[in-house]
Amino acid sequence: MKLSTKGRYGLRALIDLAQYSAEAPVSITSISARQDLSERYLEQLMSMLKKAGLVRSVRGAGGGYVLAKDMAEISVGDVLRALEGSLEPVECAGLEPDGECKASDHCVTKYVWQRINDSISRTVDEIRLDQLVEESRKKQCTGLDRAGCKN
Repeated sequence: MKLSTKGRYGLRALIDLAQYSAEAPVSITSISARQDLSERYLEQLMSMLKKAGLVRSVRGAGGGYVLAKDMAEISVGDVLRALEGSLEPVECAGLEPDGECKASDHCVTKYVWQRINDSISRTVDEIRLDQLVEESRKKQCTGLDRAGCKN
């Protein structure tokens, strides 16, 4: 499985949003500057995340984006599925209830594909946005300049 820039950049943008939106909405411009990502591309990603119910926009002066849910309720899987669609690396008709696979009754490879699909889903669904924000804060505080750390 290979994620596109939508998934990779979108996850980075959402982590940034989670880190900086506690006080006020975060603008696309500020995320773009911190993450070195195109504003136009971020607008497209935020639109997809908004449609999935993960972020909401705030209009007006001082507007921008905020999380639509608590960051502990948003999994990496939620973000990646909103941006990438299905995360299954193998499509197998034998795994579908109404799949039209002639070899399904005696095919054993479908169990391999199912285990791979389940493993990916389990992994991305177990990792929450709040965990990633905490990891990011730890990384920021391991440098020589610890002035900005709140430990």
